[in-house]
Parts: sequence; structure tokens; C-alpha cells
Amino acid sequence: MGLLWPILRQAILKPHRVAVIDDNRRYTYGRLAAASFFVADQIDRMTQSRHVGLMLPTSGAFPVSLLGSWLARRVAVPLNYLLARDELHYVIADSDIDTVLTSELFLDFLGGPSVLPDHIRTIKLEEVDFSGFPNPRWPPPFDDSDLAVLLYTSGTSGRPKGVMLTHANLQADTEASIVHSGITEADGFLGVLPQFHSFGLTALTLIPLCVGATIVYTARFVPKRLVSLIKKHRPEIFIAVPSMYGAMLSVKDATPEDFRSIRLAISGGEPLPESVYDAYLERFELEIFEGYGLTETSPATHWSTPEQHRLHSVGRSLPDVRQFIVDGQDRVLEADQEGEIILAGPVVMKGYYKQPDLTSEVIFDLEIPGQENPIRAFRTGDIGKLDRDGFLYITGRKKEMMIIGGENVFPREIEEVLNQHSAIADSAVVGRSDGLRGEVPVAFVEVLEGAGLDEAEVRSHCRKLLAQFKVPREVKVVDELPRNPTGKILRRKLKTD
Repeated sequence: MGLLWPILRQAILKPHRVAVIDDNRRYTYGRLAAASFFVADQIDRMTQSRHVGLMLPTSGAFPVSLLGSWLARRVAVPLNYLLARDELHYVIADSDIDTVLTSELFLDFLGGPSVLPDHIRTIKLEEVDFSGFPNPRWPPPFDDSDLAVLLYTSGTSGRPKGVMLTHANLQADTEASIVHSGITEADGFLGVLPQFHSFGLTALTLIPLCVGATIVYTARFVPKRLVSLIKKHRPEIFIAVPSMYGAMLSVKDATPEDFRSIRLAISGGEPLPESVYDAYLERFELEIFEGYGLTETSPATHWSTPEQHRLHSVGRSLPDVRQFIVDGQDRVLEADQEGEIILAGPVVMKGYYKQPDLTSEVIFDLEIPGQENPIRAFRTGDIGKLDRDGFLYITGRKKEMMIIGGENVFPREIEEVLNQHSAIADSAVVGRSDGLRGEVPVAFVEVLEGAGLDEAEVRSHCRKLLAQFKVPREVKVVDELPRNPTGKILRRKLKTD
């Protein structure tokens, strides 16, 4: 059935309970539900397309638009507004949308209407008439295979790829997270993660709304403001990426009392630096618990809790999520052996949109010792190990992907932009560990004979074509990039120190 009915049920049972507090207004559960019916009417009037784009800041406007899309029986496509314009236009074209739910003020903040392609129609929420009563409609039932969202994540070629998550995927992940962590309506949430991100969508939107909790959203990450919001609203659950936790340590006047209300401080999206973990424990008497998951797994598959946690582990798997470690021949390994992390269960995506070949590379039938039939499983590309009690430890990445501020970034995407520079013959990009961002990209370049190279000018060139977080932090000139006998660049031989 999906999550539409459980959320609307909260509005029926507790219409006056506060659902969302954001930078501009409060939404009760009743108001949130009613607004979503108005949005559904607007979608039906504006487009016949099956997919509808959502480009909104972290706020109550996002769940209103998401629920409205589902009421209109559409697939929501949350758009990453941090992408460079060419990347955003690619996602819009690939996702087959012709209409985007957004707001005039947000478009102005991003640079005006030209941020979107000319053919895209917009439904600006501030222009929607939310007065009176919405037209009645019966919430549609959804089959398990019906798509709920298309979430775009970076591809191995550098092009974003659309992850198809069904209503059953999101329902399974949400319900498992609630059970695993003992979340109830008494748990207040504080959220700053963008809701186009799978973590922000599930953990900070769907989970609290399904249990009838109150969520406080703020659209911009400003460390001092985050601390003040924690002091003011006293949330029980705070979820962020490690770089955000690291930046909040810069708030000089923050005290342990400010964080006293938090029972679950969850970190995900990238490895949590031990220095950040230690600093919170020593300075604020707050223990940060790590979680793990991928967009392709809806996303959470592991979530440490005060009752179940071990240092450096991302915890045990959620209910109904199966975890395995395999070797290079897909043979399941015993405890404490390192290999690729394989996941299975109802949270695993349907596939990549319009990319069956890429889907078949990561979705496969895994043979389980002692089990007659293989199971449908997902290759994470991450390396890890399981201890004898089922706690998962992430030890590395099979691929050369970087995780920068919680976003997946592939070297080739940046290299393609570098190689467009008139003075650069070839390039290679690797990640360097960073206490705030998790990793930052460092570029190594071969310069064309007789050409000069100015690092600041190269970075300026990259800013024109890449999102800011993908611009190399440093550009190093080398006489020759390391290559294997066939000419392939060996990134692992490049040292960032």
C-alpha cells in the first residue's frame, strides 16, 4: 500500500498536532494533508506526465509536494539543486518530467527561472490557492512494484543515474527503521539534510511523519543556528553527515546542556572521523551513532543505537535486511573476513531507470550455503566485514568513488572537466581525507608542452562546469601520471600528502 495511507491516518487522528516547523511556518498534520490535496489538483491540471519534479528547500513544502504527487498517482523526482546547471538539465531530461513543483523565491535564490530548461512548466507553491476545502479524492492504492520516487545519484561514468524506489521499498525501510530504533511520536526530529537526498527523504521526512512526530527543518546549514535550534526545540533525534557534526564543533559557546535532549545522534553518508566522535563525547557528553545505507537500498540498512552499538561499526542490519560478505567469486565468507558487502531484502531498489545493463551489474542472484534457491541481492561496491554478532564494519570502497560531504563523486566526472582546459594534457583525481567534508578532491595534471598553468584559473574553470563541492581543493602538476602497460592511469599510486 505504501506510506501515503499511514501519513494521512496521522492527519485524521491528530489533525491539530504540529507536524512541521520550518524557517517560514508551522504545519499541523491536518494542514499538511489538506495542502497535499490542493497540490494533487494542481498536478492533474498542469501535466499528464507520470513523473513530476520537486525542487524545494528543506522545509514542510517538500512533504506537501511529495504527498500531493502520490495522491495524483505520480512518481516524484526530487531534484538536486546543488548540481551544476548542465547536470541538472541532464537529470530533468533523463527523468521524463515536464513539470516541477518549486517556489519563486527558491528559483530566485538559485539564479532565476533559467535554472530550469525552457520547456519545463512550474507549479509555484506560493501561487497555489490553499483556501477553503480541497476537492475530495480517494487516496490511490499502490502495488508493491509501483514506483514512488526516482532519486538521482552519481553514475560510474560521471552521469547521474535514476534509482527506482517503489512504494514497497520506502515502506519497508521506514517501518524497519522505526522498529529498529524504537521511534515514537514523542521523538522530536531536527533536520537540515536536503530532502532530495535519500537520507533526508526517508530518515527526516517519512519516518517522523509516519509515527506522528514533530520535525523542525531549516534550509541552510549554519552551525551556530543549528545549535540554537537544538537549544530551543529540544529534539530527541538529530541526523546529519559527519562534515556537519565537524562544523558544529566550531560553535565556541555550545555546552553539554545544549545537547542534553538528544537520545539519538545519527551520522551517515560517509565514515565518521574518530576525532569528531571523540570531540562530541568529551566536550558535549554526546555519543554519535553511525548508520549505513545507499540510495539503492532506500537508503538505511544499518543503524547503531544506544542498545546495540560497537565502536567503528555501523551496527546490525535492520529487520528483514540480509547482509553478506563475499569474495571475488561471490562466495559468502565467514565472520571477520573482509570482502564486498552484499545486501538483500525488501529495501533493495527496483533498478536504475532506463539502464537495464547497469542494473544487471549490481543486482544478481546470490547463492547461499545450505539454501536451495538463490536470493536477489545488491552489490554495494563497499568493502567490509561482519563480526560474529552481526555488526558490520566498513573498511574501504571497492571502486574509486569519493564521498564528499555525503555526496557520491566519481573521479572521471571531474577529470573530464579538467581535460577540457586548454593547458592540460591529461588528469587524474583522487580523494584526500578531510575532517569536515569526509574527503576532498585533489587533481594531478599533466601540462601540455610549452603551456603555463595557473591553479586558481584551473579551479575557476572547474567552477563553471561542476558543483562547488566537486571542484578540486588542490591542483598538482606532475611530469607524468602513473600508468599501467595499457596506458590506464593508476590513481592508487597518486599520493595526496
